[in-house]
Amino acid sequence: MKKPELLSPAGNMECLKAAIQGGCDAVYLGGYAFGARSFAGNFSDEELKEAIVYAHLYGVKVYVTVNTLIYESEVPRFINYIDFLYHNHVDAILIQDLGMMDFIRHMYPDLEMHASTQMHIHNIEGVKAVEKLGLKRAVLARETDIDTIRNMKKNTNIELEIFVHGALCFCYSGQCLMSSMIGGRSGNRGTCSQCCRMPYTLYEDGKIINQDAYVLSPKDLNSLEHIGKLIEVGVDSLKIEGRMKRPEYVYYVTHLYRKAIDAYMETKAITITEEEWNTLKKLFHREFTKGFLFHEKMEDWLNPKRPNHVGIPIGKVTSIKKGMVTCHLTSPVHQNDGIRILGKKEDNGCILNKIYQNQKLVSGGNSGEEITFYLKGNFEVGDTLVLTSDDTDLKQIQRTIESNPRRIPVKGHLIAKIGKPMEYHMTDGVHKVVVTGNIDVMQAKSAPLTEARIKMQLEKMGDSIYTLEDLRIEMDTAIFVPMQQLNDLRRKGIESLNQSRLYHIPYHKEEYHVEVKEYPEELGYTVCIHDKDAYLAIQNKNIKQIYVEDERLYQELKKDPRVILSLPRVMMQFEPKEKILQAGELGSLFYYHPTYSNFSLNVTNSYTVAFLNRNGVKRVMLSLELSPVQIKELIDAYQSRYHKKPNLEYFYTSTPEVMITKFDLKAYYHTKKDLTMKDSKEHQFLIRKIGDYTRIYYQKNKTDVMPKTFFQLGISTICLNDLDQNIQDFLV
Repeated sequence: MKKPELLSPAGNMECLKAAIQGGCDAVYLGGYAFGARSFAGNFSDEELKEAIVYAHLYGVKVYVTVNTLIYESEVPRFINYIDFLYHNHVDAILIQDLGMMDFIRHMYPDLEMHASTQMHIHNIEGVKAVEKLGLKRAVLARETDIDTIRNMKKNTNIELEIFVHGALCFCYSGQCLMSSMIGGRSGNRGTCSQCCRMPYTLYEDGKIINQDAYVLSPKDLNSLEHIGKLIEVGVDSLKIEGRMKRPEYVYYVTHLYRKAIDAYMETKAITITEEEWNTLKKLFHREFTKGFLFHEKMEDWLNPKRPNHVGIPIGKVTSIKKGMVTCHLTSPVHQNDGIRILGKKEDNGCILNKIYQNQKLVSGGNSGEEITFYLKGNFEVGDTLVLTSDDTDLKQIQRTIESNPRRIPVKGHLIAKIGKPMEYHMTDGVHKVVVTGNIDVMQAKSAPLTEARIKMQLEKMGDSIYTLEDLRIEMDTAIFVPMQQLNDLRRKGIESLNQSRLYHIPYHKEEYHVEVKEYPEELGYTVCIHDKDAYLAIQNKNIKQIYVEDERLYQELKKDPRVILSLPRVMMQFEPKEKILQAGELGSLFYYHPTYSNFSLNVTNSYTVAFLNRNGVKRVMLSLELSPVQIKELIDAYQSRYHKKPNLEYFYTSTPEVMITKFDLKAYYHTKKDLTMKDSKEHQFLIRKIGDYTRIYYQKNKTDVMPKTFFQLGISTICLNDLDQNIQDFLV
């Protein structure tokens, strides 16, 4: 039974130190660019160097996230950044962009790469694909269940990493376009606007069907009680989400998972006390779920009532008067604690700066007492008071981090012989160093040096990361050396061991040079259809191909040679035998060698076009997130580098699919009908279930650029969408 790596988040240097002090084996972090959490504090280049040194001293690995999609104009800067990371001995990079992944494996073949969860690896075929491509690890989609993971471990040799704690996305990672389409902030580019956490109104046949507004907001994942199952399956790395969380959160969550992993490895039992659960809940949670990882029920996966931290209940509202709220406490609360009232009509919270009892200022209240404080909001008697931050807990965690730093146990061996300089051997169990004094040991004339005195001096490790757990001393009788000699010896031993622990990763760079094929272009339209009525409406039109994802519909229509089976973006069963296919995820790409690719492969640069081309894709569909200017830059770069014209397709639609989710919204609301959804800005969405997965389409009902513009840029094929109202305008 292999002990898994515990991987913790680090949004800044303070969080990195908290994660390490909490007991992690590795941290993941991002720089100021190219990471999927642009709103975390992140690290400057100089801070990154410092972080790598600090972590490596503790034997902690550093993985840097470069897991956004890369636009053509960014490629030179991206490459320089990878080179910088490699020169500074980063242990691995996390990557999403297929073209940049391909570039790095050619140019830096020894640099360790991990497939980010943004790469949408959710089936064994996808795992085999990244293994074949030479990546060391696959970070699996959060939707992957433990049975699928077990099968992956049995049938592949690549490392598998999974999220075990923290925020969940409603949509498969790497497949969400909602933030980008409605607000111009791309989740694939690290600037997600958290659409999952926004309020929505759901309609069935024009009638509102949801009472609670947050219909896309999952609870937070918590796997503490199930760590043993993951260890038994053989998961290589257990990952905690939270690069935007505070240091106390990072420390405590890391500490609890360290405790759980170590306990299971030693006793095959895990015990989390009620006090530990409450501390965890006070730090942050949206209620907890065991997630799709352990086949959670729908009603236990979603929290539609509220999308934010819900703390722990500590009382009820008993009266409200002119903004002053009085609550009966069921648990203590203190000044500087964070509280929130979860109201039937409104939620609001504050830090308790002033607390009153009987109109007098007090420092807190105990269980059974009433307190009064000012908080503006539309509250009612009976609303729940929750504690969202415990000032005492936070200060205790801070003291723990400061007063009980993580130490590396070392052993020492001192040799002190008269007439020779002292020798001091130090080892951490892996690295061994030897340092010598700069004067000879002398015969003592009086007050000879004792073993106890030597031990006392050498145990003074100061602010180093070490603790001396064992010391062996070989010495002549009645010796003398100045105390400064022992201090210098200890200092030199620490410095030498530090240097030994700061391992260097060999730098190896080659040239990027690949050959691509040139496929003949045929200007025209294709159409993506969802039902037979759509087919009947366009069957006599001048169309190159018709994409059909529903396999039953495909079987009905495949006599038409233009009809192409479009494989789902989430593909769990691999059965079709057709030779001409469209694919939209990595497993299908390597399993079927499709003729065409879908927009869901997120193609944003010429390197990705070349990668897909070399893997059998004759016509590549570009990302919906590209502007006309960026498309032109991509085409120009492709022609300049490969001396061939790319055969490209663009999905021209006013009803883009912006989410695909494993969560069955229609079943949750007990309906088989299609639903519509609106947000607070009146953006409208269509909700359908196709196969086993729910799709959400943004109905923007207009496009900013006409198809002829894309043809003029060098796109050979425009794909139309049968969900669009104006599709007939472009077909003759």
